[in-house]
Amino acid sequence: MCGCASNETAQQRKERDDKTRDEVAKATNSAKPEIQAAGRELGRAADAAAREARAFAEGVRQGWVQGGHHVVNLNSASESELTELPDISSVTARRIIRNRPYHEQADLITKHVVSDGQYAKIKDIVTTE
Repeated sequence: MCGCASNETAQQRKERDDKTRDEVAKATNSAKPEIQAAGRELGRAADAAAREARAFAEGVRQGWVQGGHHVVNLNSASESELTELPDISSVTARRIIRNRPYHEQADLITKHVVSDGQYAKIKDIVTTE
């Protein structure tokens, strides 16, 4: 299995296993500061990405409103208001109305009302409040 001599005693195997465990523990302990630093850096990058995503979403919302549209409330919008949204047909608008109420925008996905692609196009310009 390990390429070791087959006449190795139980004591020799135990000593070899103990030595391997000790070496792995030392290597892990040596790498720990680098792993922790990488984790902190990853956390900072995730925070920055989240800030950028929020800014992007707000930009989409502002552009939608400045273009003469309003943010659409999924719980109260009419079929015609819903069909003004990108990639939302009359059939989909009726499905949105039929599956009310919504507590958050993501309910459109969890209730299987729209596709992931449709949701990506409208998530920043709809509300449930």
